[in-house]
Amino acid sequence: MSIKINPLNAIDFYKADHRRQYPVGTEYVYANFTPRSSRLAKMMPDFDDKIVFFGLQGFIKHFLIETWNEGFFNQPKAKVVAAYKRRMDNSLGEGAVPVEHIEALHDLGYLPLKIKALTEGSRVNIKVPVLTIINTDPNFFWLTNYIETVLSAELWKSCTTATIAYEYKRLLTQYAEKTGAALDFVPVQGHDFSSRGMSGIYDAAQSGVGHLTSFIGTDSVASIDYAEEYYNATGVVGVSVPATEHSVMCMGSEDSEIETFRRLICELYPSGVVSIVSDTWDFWRVITEFSVELKAEILNRQPNALGLAKVVFRPDSGDPVKIICGDPDAEVDSPAYKGAVQCLWEIFGGTETTQGYKVLNERVGLIYGDSITLERAQNILKGLVAKGFASNNLVFGIGSYTYNYLTRDTFGFAVKATWGQVNGVGRDLFKDPATDSGVKKSAKGLLRIEQTENGFELFDQQTAEQENMGVLQTVFENGQLLRECSLDQIRERLA
Repeated sequence: MSIKINPLNAIDFYKADHRRQYPVGTEYVYANFTPRSSRLAKMMPDFDDKIVFFGLQGFIKHFLIETWNEGFFNQPKAKVVAAYKRRMDNSLGEGAVPVEHIEALHDLGYLPLKIKALTEGSRVNIKVPVLTIINTDPNFFWLTNYIETVLSAELWKSCTTATIAYEYKRLLTQYAEKTGAALDFVPVQGHDFSSRGMSGIYDAAQSGVGHLTSFIGTDSVASIDYAEEYYNATGVVGVSVPATEHSVMCMGSEDSEIETFRRLICELYPSGVVSIVSDTWDFWRVITEFSVELKAEILNRQPNALGLAKVVFRPDSGDPVKIICGDPDAEVDSPAYKGAVQCLWEIFGGTETTQGYKVLNERVGLIYGDSITLERAQNILKGLVAKGFASNNLVFGIGSYTYNYLTRDTFGFAVKATWGQVNGVGRDLFKDPATDSGVKKSAKGLLRIEQTENGFELFDQQTAEQENMGVLQTVFENGQLLRECSLDQIRERLA
């Protein structure tokens, strides 16, 4: 059986009784979700302090609508209330959390919340909220911050991975332009290798769609499913190629490794692209001996319907900069000294771009996906340029070393209440801890976001009329998704 999340329990325990802690007469609580800082983010030196807003629509569809309806509103009231009471009683003490408000919510039949947000795919300045949330029924003022835990948990990662993917695309585009490489190669040059290293398959699926906002190369099948289900994705959502792993190569045995290569290249995949892991035993032997012996077979492979017939060699160990571009400390003129790209050039040759950079013969290529980071990718690209090679000689496998070495604090995402109403009177709320560096200082009151020449700008302490202005748009209200976008539209905004 699959685990079914009870939406009432998608909280931290301390949230359960905040309802009674608010002042008597509280009617409305208004909060926002904001990236507060990039000081912990390992981005490019010229990062412009803007995050990619992404993930809200998926969260609304699969959690605020599907999970709440299936796990709460469509269940018998007695059943869900009893289950909630048991959880609270067993962990916090008998009767510690009353359940009348849960019964009332079930009777209402929908989530009385309104979420206003920026358009997904927007690049948003640090310290500018990407969304606001408020209850629509004064009886359920407690609900706004009750869902803080799950809203934060479900959104920070999607925004963060989409932001990092955008930075990879920006980096690869810069080097493609610098070296004269084909720009239409960039969407497949960043390939998602992260699934197995993520925090579960659902995390892999959601995070992987963040990657797909900037690329189409992916090995995360579940991410394509998620994109189609929750982001109306059509057409080319994600692509991959046949590829081996070490178990395949080992099963063929070391003594017969070249025969395994020959079978893959000539029999199983005589056309199209095939990626072969090449460091199971001796990568340099594969690159300098096997490739020579199989040169005729490689060059004679027939293009598929897309015109592709490439054998991609995949090193998977060592220092990637040195493996691809050469190790200056290795024996002079040895394969390790030259690097994989130079070795393949000497065997297969190729062409030159208009800027004079070398591109390997279209029948061969390289992919590297072990512990790639933005910094390491940039160093590899610098190494290629230094050797006179264009950037499109290599595909980067971007794995969990990039997409899971992250936390909510990477961009300082937080949900904070900034306004409330008690007995008909509005109250501006804010925090500004004397012991903090200023990162945790919150906005104050009702908020308005405008798009200016400097990007998105925040205006706080707004009147109700001013709060209704600006670029935040209502996307969810009273259990209904009011505004949808597609993955194609998001990609266009990030193009």
